[in-house]
Amino acid sequence: MFVLAVKKLPHVISFSLAVMLLSACSEHPNADDKTVNTHHTQRTPQQLFALEQVSLSASPFLHAQQTNVRYLLALHPDQLLAPYLREAGIEPKASSYGNWEDSGLDGHIGGHYLSALSLAWAATGDEELKHRLDYMLNELQRAQQVNDGYLGGIPDGQAMWQQIHDGNIKADLFSLNDRWVPLYNIDKIFHGLRDAYLIAGSEQAKTMLFDLGEWFLNLTSKLSDEQIQQMLYSEYGGLNAVFADMATISGDKRYLKLAQQFTQNSIVDPLLKKQDKLTGLHANTQIPKIIGMLKVAEATDDKAWQQGADYFWQTVTKERSVAIGGNSVREHFHDKKDFTAMVEDVEGPETCNTYNMMKLSKQLFLKTADTRYLEYYERATYNHILSSQHPEHGGLVYFTPMRPGHYRMYSSVQDSMWCCVGSGIENHSKYGELIYSKKDNNLWVNLFIPSTLDWQQQGLKVTQQSHFPDANNITLVINTLDKKHNSSAQLHIRKPSWVTDELQFELNGKAINATAEQGYYAIKHDWHDGDKLTFSLAPKLYTEQLPDDQDYYAVLYGPVVMATKVQAFKNEHLNFVADDSRMGHIAAGPTCPPEALPIMLSEPEQFIADLKRAPSAELAFTTDKNVAIAQQGIGSTQTTQLIPFFRLHDSRYQVYWPQQSEAEFTQFVKDSKAAEQAKEQLRLLTVDQITPGEQQPEVEHDFKGENTRAGVNNGHHWRDATGWFEYKLTNSEQQAVALRIRYFTADVGRKFTITINGEVLAKVSLPAKQTGAEFYSIDYPLTDEMKKASSLTLRFSAIKGSVAGGIYGIRLINNN
Repeated sequence: MFVLAVKKLPHVISFSLAVMLLSACSEHPNADDKTVNTHHTQRTPQQLFALEQVSLSASPFLHAQQTNVRYLLALHPDQLLAPYLREAGIEPKASSYGNWEDSGLDGHIGGHYLSALSLAWAATGDEELKHRLDYMLNELQRAQQVNDGYLGGIPDGQAMWQQIHDGNIKADLFSLNDRWVPLYNIDKIFHGLRDAYLIAGSEQAKTMLFDLGEWFLNLTSKLSDEQIQQMLYSEYGGLNAVFADMATISGDKRYLKLAQQFTQNSIVDPLLKKQDKLTGLHANTQIPKIIGMLKVAEATDDKAWQQGADYFWQTVTKERSVAIGGNSVREHFHDKKDFTAMVEDVEGPETCNTYNMMKLSKQLFLKTADTRYLEYYERATYNHILSSQHPEHGGLVYFTPMRPGHYRMYSSVQDSMWCCVGSGIENHSKYGELIYSKKDNNLWVNLFIPSTLDWQQQGLKVTQQSHFPDANNITLVINTLDKKHNSSAQLHIRKPSWVTDELQFELNGKAINATAEQGYYAIKHDWHDGDKLTFSLAPKLYTEQLPDDQDYYAVLYGPVVMATKVQAFKNEHLNFVADDSRMGHIAAGPTCPPEALPIMLSEPEQFIADLKRAPSAELAFTTDKNVAIAQQGIGSTQTTQLIPFFRLHDSRYQVYWPQQSEAEFTQFVKDSKAAEQAKEQLRLLTVDQITPGEQQPEVEHDFKGENTRAGVNNGHHWRDATGWFEYKLTNSEQQAVALRIRYFTADVGRKFTITINGEVLAKVSLPAKQTGAEFYSIDYPLTDEMKKASSLTLRFSAIKGSVAGGIYGIRLINNN
């Protein structure tokens, strides 16, 4: 084991200054007056309030915050700490959690837990959360002190870090030196310690953060920039972002250099040229890199990098996202010109992606004050983040399918340790972070969420009263903390793009003028204690088409996506809570047959015109026109209800409505039945399957390899090797009779061997089959010994001087 010396850093800045720099984990820490003029409009940078200054009032957001606190307190700290203590040679007080926490990503939830406790304590003031945080830090520090500054739960991590230190680097998309994304993993503890210092004010966390930082500096001190870039082929989270923050906190330029080194050039370079090269890339791997890219750009005043980050935001939010604000299918960016996968696959937008896109949006908004970023942030908050938590047991969602008629799986607090649980336990304590922002004596009201702002510096307390989106009236109650003196603070009320009319303001029941400015209404007034400023929002009810212009439409009321429940089968009983299996986060039940889906039979404008507001206090619309369900026939009359998606749980649902004429509908049902029957036949034929080059299937199937690479060919993932690569397939019931491999026609002349459990299955020379299609499949019959095995280690080995693959699909099939 190599020993890295730890340099103790002085306490460079006070906690109050740290909060100003990174208030409520605001991205970026520099609160200066420089602006990024990407739209030829000069705007005023803004600052956040600390989370403890904003308290939520009764609303779905407060309910979600309280539910999340219960979830946090239900987790067992000693189980989360176990991987860290184990790797430090200290006997853990409890066994580690299972699921992702003991299958290679050990410890990743622990880092998120530090962030989540810090956020929740700041948002609620619940002392039990602070006690938990202090306990976690004390135990982690024990592990760090005997590990020479290192802190991590990565299995046999020290041996791997020794290899890295010595320059022996073996990087793949989702592994580094045969460990599951260890840089991504250690990024979580870096961020957790940062948040425990900046948000919760822990000096202990700051010491630990910079001890870990010194360890990392020594780890990489002998590596060249090229070697570091080689490492970055593997997912590394947002290390560049946290290193940039550490540079700001400490004034130590070594961390800024580290942040620059840990920004992946192959991702940044196309963005600088305004080139979208994202198709096929693992989506959430890229987003934290851009957050870090922007932080580095701001720290170095690099306008090109700032504009590159904005270009990324633009293409993802405007061309690659759906109505709820989410993006990606099966965790990857699909072709932005074809959203078919989005409405067909059950692995829709990943919550982690939106968690990170909201960070990026907040960072860009604070820099530019451009309300475009707020519009996205608001949309994502209501429809993806709020909907990703079960309102009763607090379970969290990984994939939110946009496939009509499908459903979501929720985490089990003791069994599910996915990445979206880690980010999810942070999400629901941050609703107060961007409701208000400030600069000098100016206050911006950005979001319409019931809350109270305690603005001590200006002697004001501002209470926002509303029941939006159920009701549209908003009241701001202004209280001056010094009852004898008024306040001259200037208010700026956001004008949302989704309102139908100009906002009209009344102060204490009398009309008052407001000046329209860039996305806001400015109100200058000498505020008296008890002043009430009232206005009413008038949200638009409208449809939003799928971004590739297919005939699928979401219905929105202002920023709120409306959805409807779907019944696919009579007396169906679905399980909505995940077990502890590796892939329990996927809603793997039967897909809804097309004949059970509600279809929009009119033009979207007419469909909207026929919707009627339900008399209930909570927002809902109904219609008994222009909706058809094939099972019931076109002429049937029924009432369909649409409710906010964030309130729809434990059910199949429809966000995107297929839109057809009656003639098209008839043919659609016929074609869809045939397509679904073919998919069902393939599902019944499949014993196990892998999509090479995709993270989860490869991790699930214990991918290993040497001299191997992966990529995307026109949206199709592949893997090949000049050495070898292998997976473990499951044949627990000994049903498999053949292995089906998918190839690309243009891979001509490649020679390799396919073995299973060490026995040769086939010696391949491509093309193994001539075909006019772009892709083709070959079935290789299994031997009797292979058929008897419950576990099949499948290996592709290149013949010397040739290449194994590309392999575009692997399917173990039975004889159905």
